[in-house]
Order: sequence, then structure tokens, then C-alpha cells
Amino acid sequence: MTAVDLQLGIRAHDLGQLPIEELTDKMIDYGFNHAHFAIKKSFPHSVPSVQQMTPGTANYIHQHFAKKGIKLSILGSYVNLSSLDLAVRKQAIADFKSHIYLAHEFGAAMVATETGSVGNGYTTDNFTEEAYQIALESVREIVKEAEQFGVTVAIEAGINHPIHTAALLRRLVDEVNSPNIKVILDCANLMAVDNYERQEDVINEALSLLDKYIIALHIKDFIVEDGKIKIVPVGHGWMNYEAILRYAKYQKPHIFTSLEATTEPHLTDSIALIQGIYNKL
Repeated sequence: MTAVDLQLGIRAHDLGQLPIEELTDKMIDYGFNHAHFAIKKSFPHSVPSVQQMTPGTANYIHQHFAKKGIKLSILGSYVNLSSLDLAVRKQAIADFKSHIYLAHEFGAAMVATETGSVGNGYTTDNFTEEAYQIALESVREIVKEAEQFGVTVAIEAGINHPIHTAALLRRLVDEVNSPNIKVILDCANLMAVDNYERQEDVINEALSLLDKYIIALHIKDFIVEDGKIKIVPVGHGWMNYEAILRYAKYQKPHIFTSLEATTEPHLTDSIALIQGIYNKL
């Protein structure tokens, strides 16, 4: 099989909260051809609330990116689907549904989220069966909505979230049981203080369990500091990218691959590192 170019994009708000023309120009300058885009992160004052977005809002943004040749690969709606507070959870689901409704106008390939937390921030209660069941119930509801609009929902495992391992993510996908649920694989999010030293095994397990559901990749880096996983710019940590980039090149050619949590002035070196590894594989 002939190797193809890496389809490298970025989480748009890692470039800062910029006017849309400046944002798209900067993406082009760095060579990105697609974006993981979250409207309330990149343009927090553009609409009073997520639910007040209209097809016109979405189309305006879509057209500005499209005229620069930039695809909105991922429409980010990272909401807390697992809160024990029912009002918080209902608001999260409503916000996500607003993104589903407008996904086609945004020209987005998928709408994505992690699963959040049962409390405010980190808690070991996220690792319980109760937390999993809350996340499952919420994901079922948003996927049912996505089915009505022909939209793909992409779920990502998150560090310390109810869905925080490849096995739990596969269980979620199996139990939702819909063609409209897929997976974003972020291997850094699968790292924990008790497994990072065998990250090759963790990555291989994730690829094996999730292969047929993976439709996008996130590229991050990490270290362990004070007994906790700490996310750092790509190339400044301990992540080994060869397995995931080999997978992108030969198993899922053209897959949307996005840098995350890497900002200027690190971007140039981070891009060169990832592109260099990919080219040598």
C-alpha cells in the first residue's frame, strides 16, 4: 500500500481566542488542514449560549474555514455527561444536542465529548459502576438524537473520567450498540501512574479493542509529577508516538489526527517531531 500524508490538525483554541480570519490564517501558516473546533472555547462571546446557535451561526463559521481549505473535523462539545446533579447533566445533554442539530451546517465530521465527572473535578467516585451507568445513560440519549440527524457521536476516554480506559470505552460502545457511536483515541488520556511504564501494552490493547470504532486520533504528551499525570506540550514528555502514528499511516490512512494541549511557542517543534516520526515509519 502506498503511504499517504499525515492529516494533521489542531484543537483550534490551543491557538488562542482569535478573530476567525486570524485563526484560520495561523492554521494555514502552520500547515494544518483540519480543526477540532469548540465554539465556546474559540469564540466564547460569539453567541449568548450554545442553545442560541442557529444554522446561520454554524454556516458562517463553516464558510470561513472552508474558504481556507480547512475542514472542521471534530465539533467539540465537551460537556459533563456524568454529573450527579441532574440539572447539570440535563444542561450538558441539551448543549450536546444543540451541536448535533447543527453539525451538518458546521460541516463537521463528528461531534465529540469525554464523559465528565460525577462531582466537580477529580474524584475516585468516577471509578464506580454507578458513574459508568450515569455516563452510559447520557451517551445513549445523545446517540439516539444523533441517529435522527445522521450525525456521528465520537466518545473519548478522559483521564480520571468514568470512561477512562480502553476496556470501558469498548464496553460503552458495545452497550450503546449504534452505528452512530464511534471513538476518538487519545493515548495520553489512557496513561495512569500505574501503567505509563508499560504504555506500549496499553496502546496496543486500545488499538485491538477499539480498532473498528476509531475515527480520529488526538496527539498529546505527559509526564508524572507529584504522583499525578501531567499533560505537557508534544515532545516535552514521555509519550511514545510510533505505534499510534504507524496505525494512522498504514491501518487508517487519512484519519483525522489532531495536536492537543500544545501551544505557541512549542508548535513548530512539536509538528516537526510528529511529522518526522510519521515520515520514517
